[in-house]
Amino acid sequence: MSALRLSTDPAEMDVTAIHAVLTEQYWARGIPVEIVRRAIAGSIPFGVFDGKRQVAFARAVTDRATFAYVADVYVLEEYRGRGLARMMMNAMMAHPDLQGLRRWMLATRDAHGLYAKFGFTPMQGSDRFMEIADPDIYTRLPSRKDT
Repeated sequence: MSALRLSTDPAEMDVTAIHAVLTEQYWARGIPVEIVRRAIAGSIPFGVFDGKRQVAFARAVTDRATFAYVADVYVLEEYRGRGLARMMMNAMMAHPDLQGLRRWMLATRDAHGLYAKFGFTPMQGSDRFMEIADPDIYTRLPSRKDT
């Protein structure tokens, strides 16, 4: 195994590898590769690489001025327990385009402990927030050849 390296260069992100993982996750089951490509293009991506192999990923959806949403965080199973999610979150919180934001948000089913270390808390005043949630949208999209 070579030294692990973090990158925020969108051109380095392995869309095929990211798609392969995301399409199996509870929050993105069946996501088309073109949507993954667009999501990366509209975000600041954080990837961890073992040589050329992408082994972890996260992205910040942001206006780079007031708001960021942490999304699509994963670490390949064989790389878990090495602090890679923490490495990506440290890089995200220190990124120059993400300083001085008024609000950070995320949603997680099982990683509350990780995010609490970065100052995330359960949402206060959540009665103010509204959403349109469609967790099965990818299963209803017309089939397209993934390129």
